[in-house]
Amino acid sequence: MKLFGFGQSRSFRALWALEESGLSFEYVALDPASNDPGKGAKGDDYKAINIHGKVPTLVDGDLVLTESAAILNHITRCAPAARLGPDPDPRQQARYDELAFFIMTELEQPLWSNGKHRFALPPEQRIPAMLDCANFEFAKAVTALERHVGDREFALADRFTAIDILLAQTLNWADRFKFTVPAHFIAYRDQHYARPACQRALARVAT
Repeated sequence: MKLFGFGQSRSFRALWALEESGLSFEYVALDPASNDPGKGAKGDDYKAINIHGKVPTLVDGDLVLTESAAILNHITRCAPAARLGPDPDPRQQARYDELAFFIMTELEQPLWSNGKHRFALPPEQRIPAMLDCANFEFAKAVTALERHVGDREFALADRFTAIDILLAQTLNWADRFKFTVPAHFIAYRDQHYARPACQRALARVAT
């Protein structure tokens, strides 16, 4: 497997999952704003495999995936011994899906809105009022997260899964973007970021 990524963007989720999985992989760091053929996400070489010119991209043989949650799920299925996915129980699998969809569509959405209207969009397309809207939407999502997860050690059942990677990385994103994150969710983030696999992933993106 080959993972293309950048820093602590969404690609960090996939990098962390690969470190947890025990699978053999290559990590290729890209500059998301560059069109350099060798290291830029906007270059033609990279856009030939990811037309969006964004990260992450996972290449596994002739399979190319460009959505971070789908990449996490693929990694969990390729490394069943790591037990990053739900148990083979329909109810737990449904709960896994619900949490993944909630994180991606409700909890993460205002974070990306914030990023787009602060730096990602062209200046003429940025709407300053969207920043207040993003804070409002994130606060609503956190209220729902309390109902979904509360102060549990693990988001799903009684063990670490890819949902904890997805949630911890999203909470870290919120903290880095200066959103208001309750103390027990910061503690949850810190607990999982202390895992050896996460620390190895952080070391990779720091170089």
